[in-house]
Amino acid sequence: MNALAATNRNFKLAARLLGLDSKLEKSLLIPFREIKVECTIPKDDGTLASFVGFRVQHDQWRGPMKGGIRYQPEVDPDEVNALAQLMTWKTAVANIPYGGAKGGIGCNPGELSLSELERLTRVFTQKIHDLIGVSTDVPAPDMGTNPQTMAWILDEYSKFHGYSPAVVTGKPIDLGGSLGRDAATGRGVLFATEALLHEHGKSIAGQRFVIQGFGNVGSWAAQLISEHGGKIVAVSDITGAIKNSKGIDIPSLLKHSVEHRGVKGFNGADPIDPKSILVEDCDVLIPAALGGVINRENANEIKAKFIIEAANHPTDPEADEILSKKGVIILPDIYANSGGVTVSYFEWVQNIQGFMWDEEKVNNELRTYMTRGFKDVKEMCRTHNCDLRMGAFTLGVNRVARATVLRGWEA
Repeated sequence: MNALAATNRNFKLAARLLGLDSKLEKSLLIPFREIKVECTIPKDDGTLASFVGFRVQHDQWRGPMKGGIRYQPEVDPDEVNALAQLMTWKTAVANIPYGGAKGGIGCNPGELSLSELERLTRVFTQKIHDLIGVSTDVPAPDMGTNPQTMAWILDEYSKFHGYSPAVVTGKPIDLGGSLGRDAATGRGVLFATEALLHEHGKSIAGQRFVIQGFGNVGSWAAQLISEHGGKIVAVSDITGAIKNSKGIDIPSLLKHSVEHRGVKGFNGADPIDPKSILVEDCDVLIPAALGGVINRENANEIKAKFIIEAANHPTDPEADEILSKKGVIILPDIYANSGGVTVSYFEWVQNIQGFMWDEEKVNNELRTYMTRGFKDVKEMCRTHNCDLRMGAFTLGVNRVARATVLRGWEA
């Protein structure tokens, strides 16, 4: 089942639990707008190259649409639609005033020079500047993009609309980016894990963790969990996988990963087959890389008692059922990895106010939102007698449905 089919399935189950009107249910599922534009630029060698830019704007009933811009060679329309829809429910679960969006450009950023990437970003912004905005649609970095990409979008957009730092988030600090944004998703994973373990009479200290993915989210989660006394026993990334049952020295691994561009070859742990990372013995498993990695082929072999979904859609519905029967508790992605978009919201707020926060305030506010979010999800679980995934989906869908009805969707 692909990401869109799984997301639609979860939405429909939540709509059924909530008893939504069938017309309203259909309306909530259909994207508000899908945009596709041609972006032609001169390359450094003087030749012309054309790329397709796209943006799916899913829902705007609760506020401006919000979601990443990614640069990747193969653009799957179904995946983009699924991720835009997920952002709608994720922002509602986090209780921040946004709807969902997603987009980007079909290109391989590794094959383009810095000046070519800048030209491409500026042309894309020229094509969509009337369709994004501080109170309309607020992009952010995603796969293949970064704060510099956001800086180019901000500059190009400002040529048409005046200086507007709140039009994008995930910007460089010098252009109004928020302190704490880089660590936000990983820190949100920490707070979400703390909330779940506390519910079961446990704390992070002494628990054994396995983390699949050591990019921004996985590395920050590992660092923060380690600082709170958690034992990271296995880690993997695109270069390989390592294990040390006594616990990996995370500061040393972070240094090695920067110097060698990956975890492979780290001498403080033993190399293992990357395919086995998800089934290593641990208390808490954190998939923080790709979607669909936990499926019916490996679900029966997973030994973790808790799974924290730091990646988007890492668990297939078939695996969900298998793990549920085994008693494994899954903290779903639309709550667990919402720290990033929550701090993006803080950045947007700071830009609108023209008043920047210190990092301690950012982190304290994030803890408040993540803790309150978990309590709200648990309340829906009790109300509808469902698991955490359905609790999160019913919470998000219900908030969007209520806003939609209150604003008069049938008018």
